[in-house]
Amino acid sequence: MIEARLEDSGSGLAPSSDGWFVVNVRDAEWESSDTFGSGCGFESREISFPQIGINLNVLEPGQPSCLYHSESQQEAFLVLSGECTLLVEGEERPLRPWDFFHCPAGTEHVFVAAGEGPCVIVMVGARSAKEQILYPVSELAGRYGASVEEDTPDSKHAYAPFKPPQPERPPYWSRLPWA
Repeated sequence: MIEARLEDSGSGLAPSSDGWFVVNVRDAEWESSDTFGSGCGFESREISFPQIGINLNVLEPGQPSCLYHSESQQEAFLVLSGECTLLVEGEERPLRPWDFFHCPAGTEHVFVAAGEGPCVIVMVGARSAKEQILYPVSELAGRYGASVEEDTPDSKHAYAPFKPPQPERPPYWSRLPWA
């Protein structure tokens, strides 16, 4: 296997060819959303990982990581720093650094940052060509701004009311553990 080329996208380095690579989170490509925090996915528009997705997400207090949903593939999450509230199957669970959440396929969930500063979470999920997602209406998630108004399996429909993430580092970059 050859080494992938990394190119600067304007918001950090991303792979522009297939192959193995090493990149530091400080140098990797980032996207930021006013609603759903910031993330580093280690992939690019041209190159994606076919079997797993891995992201590093950073949320400011009160920000949800995404909309409340379930997926047909298993996922795993590890809180690295900060605090958040996990909304899972209609329940709230407080999470702190080093808390791990195993999420079997079909489990409804979302994270909402809590505490005084940014929350950093590693997110890993299996991928499949037959992957399915469902965004159910959730009164609990709605209280955090993380619910759709009507059930949908369509991500584009679910996120239509929100401004898409922008290719940029988060505004609070200098306060993060690796800055």
